Amino acid sequence: MSDARYKIVFEGELMPGAALETVKENLAKLFKSDASKIDSLFGGRPVALKRDLEEVEADKYLAALQRAGAQVRKEQDLAAGFSLVETEDHPNPETLAAVESEQDTGTMTCPKCGHEQAKSGECQACGIIIEKFLARQAQLAEAAPAVASSAVAPGASPYATPQAQVGEALPQYCELRPFGITGRIGRVRYLAWSFVFMIALLVVLGVGAGIGFAIHPIVGGLIATVLGIAAIVVSVQINVQRLHDIGWSGWLYLLNFVPIVGSVFPLLLLFIPGTTGANRFGAPPPPNTTAVKVLAWMWLIIPVVFGILAAISIPAYQDYVERSEMSSYEMPADGDSADYAEPTDEAAPYAEPDESMDEGDAAAEQEENESN
Repeated sequence: MSDARYKIVFEGELMPGAALETVKENLAKLFKSDASKIDSLFGGRPVALKRDLEEVEADKYLAALQRAGAQVRKEQDLAAGFSLVETEDHPNPETLAAVESEQDTGTMTCPKCGHEQAKSGECQACGIIIEKFLARQAQLAEAAPAVASSAVAPGASPYATPQAQVGEALPQYCELRPFGITGRIGRVRYLAWSFVFMIALLVVLGVGAGIGFAIHPIVGGLIATVLGIAAIVVSVQINVQRLHDIGWSGWLYLLNFVPIVGSVFPLLLLFIPGTTGANRFGAPPPPNTTAVKVLAWMWLIIPVVFGILAAISIPAYQDYVERSEMSSYEMPADGDSADYAEPTDEAAPYAEPDESMDEGDAAAEQEENESN
């Protein structure tokens, strides 16, 4: 019994977060077809994009179409290998006989499109060269028995799997770009980059603004403004790459400015894991290095350390303030008691009048008393 064959079915539905026009452009590039033909696939009817595929080939097409944004599914193709429909490379004997008989008359029928015209080496409708087309069909018919049914020559059937690579070849891991909005980063690298960014911002802002304010307050204000804008830009870039890893659009970063939602949204970036494989934003990020893990743990440990220090220092500082206030209230009372303290027993010795006072001084004092 032959192996099971599969087909890829599309009903016009899109992958979550995919835009309709983007998906149409991706499918047009993938199938190398016109946009008008791609539009007919979005009519809501089940359409078999590919038939008669092995399971590995079907999985390959399924992944490529899902990356393009089309929500497709894999189904077993029960009718594979039993089609009796005439194809270009396998015409019916009646068609071949009609072509041979019409070669002797003045008119002919194109073996590809069926257009009737005057006998000519080129079809006026589809533009093929009749002889080359028939020679190719004969060559394929001769080579078909020598090849296994699972390895049909390219172009031998419209349902055969194309040998061209489907979609772009994605690298194993994406390129890390700290200053860009393309690429993906996981939760651990998100914490590490945020920690480095915060430390660098504090150092640069402290040094730059300090020098600026030392020159002039206006210069310091300008430097602080420029550094603040640069910090916002870098923060947006890091958060957008984290959203890409989850499979979300970077525009969802604006939810941080929505009340209530903005307080919960950063937690989602920390706890929601990224997609395991490639998504519409590229290949997965590379594995985390030891330095990334250490920096991520530093970002988690430092707030805990600061919290413990604050829990110890704040009560001690409050106790110090209370004791200072109490001592300041007791100081005036101590001063008053000192002012009203009783005299000591040891009195200052009485200064005896100097007997050697000059008689001239005594006479002057007596005259002054008489004048009064």
